Amino acid sequence: MAFRGPKVWLWRWRRNPLKRRADAVEAWVLLAAWALTLLTGVFTGLATADTVERGMARERVEWRPVVALLSEQAPGTSRPGTPSGASVWAKVRWSTPDGASHTGQARVRPGSGVGTPVTVWTDAQGRLVTRPATESEARSRAALVGGLVGVFAASVPFVGGRALRSRLESRRIDQWGYEWARFGPLWGGRTPG
Repeated sequence: MAFRGPKVWLWRWRRNPLKRRADAVEAWVLLAAWALTLLTGVFTGLATADTVERGMARERVEWRPVVALLSEQAPGTSRPGTPSGASVWAKVRWSTPDGASHTGQARVRPGSGVGTPVTVWTDAQGRLVTRPATESEARSRAALVGGLVGVFAASVPFVGGRALRSRLESRRIDQWGYEWARFGPLWGGRTPG
């Protein structure tokens, strides 16, 4: 087991007569990569979360519930044992405020008859959309999407910093090999044997 001395904080930036220029460059590259990784992840994640949350807030304002009527018999049967949340796709029709008639597919209770009213959500153009997210759902989705985008965005400077550090390390090892080949023979002398 090797003896290790006390942990020294910020050892990469302390004065040391054995520290080469490459060591100082590597220290600054490492610091810059970590700072850029942190800043990129946080700012990208926050900006994405804000954009997603504002988009969902706009949907809550613009999307409206509309009463549509089934234009065909819904498949399946409505039995007493059928769970209340069970639904099937069926064709419905509805009218927009300007009087234009639209048709589409919506989820309805199995076995519902023609003309059964169903509440659907439409956008400003009268197209079918899903029910908009509530404020708490929007916050949760925005946090999840922002977190994921932030992690992926932060991985770019992190991987770039690792690649640069690996390149610096490879170059340093090559330099050590060159120096060893140059000065190793000067030490000369034979070992007794």
